[in-house]
Amino acid sequence: MIQELQLRVLPQVAADSTALREYVAKENGIALGALKGIRILKRSIDARQRTIFVNLKVRLFINEMPADDGYVHTDYPNVDGGPQAIVVGAGPAGLFAALKLIELGCRPIVIERGKDVHQRKVDLAMISRTQQVDEESNYCFGEGGAGAYSDGKLYTRSKKRGDTDKILNVFCQHGASTDILADAHPHIGTDRLPGVIEAMRNTIIRCGGEVHFQTKMTRFLMSGQRITGVVATRQAIQEEVEFCGPVILATGHSARDVYRYLAASNIAMEPKGIAVGVRLEHPSQLIDQIQYHSREGRGKWLPAAEYSFVTQVEGRGVYSFCMCPGGFVIPAATGREQVVVNGMSPASRGTKWSNSGMVVEVRPDDVEGDDVLKVMRYQEQLERTCWQQAGRRQTAPAQRMADFVKGKLSFDLPSSSYAPGLLSSPLHFWLPKPIASRLQQGFSVFGRQARGFLTNEAVMIAVETRTSSPLRITRQADTLQHVTIEGLFPCGEGAGYAGGIVSAGVDGERCAAMCAQYLKENSTGL
Repeated sequence: MIQELQLRVLPQVAADSTALREYVAKENGIALGALKGIRILKRSIDARQRTIFVNLKVRLFINEMPADDGYVHTDYPNVDGGPQAIVVGAGPAGLFAALKLIELGCRPIVIERGKDVHQRKVDLAMISRTQQVDEESNYCFGEGGAGAYSDGKLYTRSKKRGDTDKILNVFCQHGASTDILADAHPHIGTDRLPGVIEAMRNTIIRCGGEVHFQTKMTRFLMSGQRITGVVATRQAIQEEVEFCGPVILATGHSARDVYRYLAASNIAMEPKGIAVGVRLEHPSQLIDQIQYHSREGRGKWLPAAEYSFVTQVEGRGVYSFCMCPGGFVIPAATGREQVVVNGMSPASRGTKWSNSGMVVEVRPDDVEGDDVLKVMRYQEQLERTCWQQAGRRQTAPAQRMADFVKGKLSFDLPSSSYAPGLLSSPLHFWLPKPIASRLQQGFSVFGRQARGFLTNEAVMIAVETRTSSPLRITRQADTLQHVTIEGLFPCGEGAGYAGGIVSAGVDGERCAAMCAQYLKENSTGL
């Protein structure tokens, strides 16, 4: 017999499978030997009171064993010889688009400017050692995209856009823990996600698709207003190659050369709002103490605590973004004369720091000019200013949080997870005034909401600018094709239609479904 229950238990019970089994059996009058398995379907922490509880939805297997792996399998057929489509970019949007194409009987050709997910690690490590960024292999470019090394946070509010559960199940099918199906804020971990991404690539290749690394798209092949393929450069040998088929363009939010190419080719785009600010890093124990209302912090049974803050200051949102409990701050620049920061967490979330982006909403109307690239240029200018303040290195300008609010220079800085190093800098002085002023006021609000949060134990690390795409590549609502270019499917975060791993995966699947329909209609002459 299978039975589902809602439970409210103490953390030590939720964290110990034996204790949970004994608790469920006793509370429900079930013989312990008859309880063959417990599957957690939903899990969330209620830390609103001093006594903390874990809310669980569980499925009990009474006198029978679980008959499956706990996730829904997707069948991926062999598509060798099937109709062909080009996927530009191997981030979450591109990978899920490629898998969906296979599911629908189409053959994906994935081209990725960067390296595979394991080779990327060498170039990432070199940033701290040499203070230089490889423009084609970094925290944003390469297999898995920016999501591969921003710790695999899978929480999304974009549930109306598509089947988010499908995305999580596909991750499980490729090696992710089934915990992501249960947790309120699912998370794979930057140490585990690369293996999952590699497994997804292997599925694509095993089913007859192709994946080409260090292969950079340079232009489209066109027949009138219809796209017929792309021209790309194999960077290792500087050889041009053509790939034919309709194109799913999933290049991510940092492929600025692609935006410039589209603008120069008069391919319709529009500027889009972003958010910019800093990475704010606290000692993780302090965040645990604040969120769990205890001097002992998380204790033995609770995970590193998360937080979420949002307020309005002078008509613009100020909020925390991409919170990384027990994580690291990382250098996320993609080119020369840039300092950009982001955050990530390992699966254990076990470091002594916790960080989040603290950002201010920037709308296109807030940026001068009428150039379609104006918001992107605003990003670039801020990143260049930050690089100059950092001494033209990847060391990051930083300031203690309370000093920033008071407009004081920090004469020293706390220890930090940011490997290239920090440099004390008056962020309150050189950040754009609309950003600095709103952050100061926002931090004051957050400090009142959470006692101890506004502190000089926390350090602000500049600058966080890559929160989302600065442009939207306009597409038709029904076919998801570009508004004027037939056979072009702008996709994911880089096209302005997603905001994270899961929503990018959902959009990748949607674009792939429309691309498969396009291939079917054109192959039958319709």
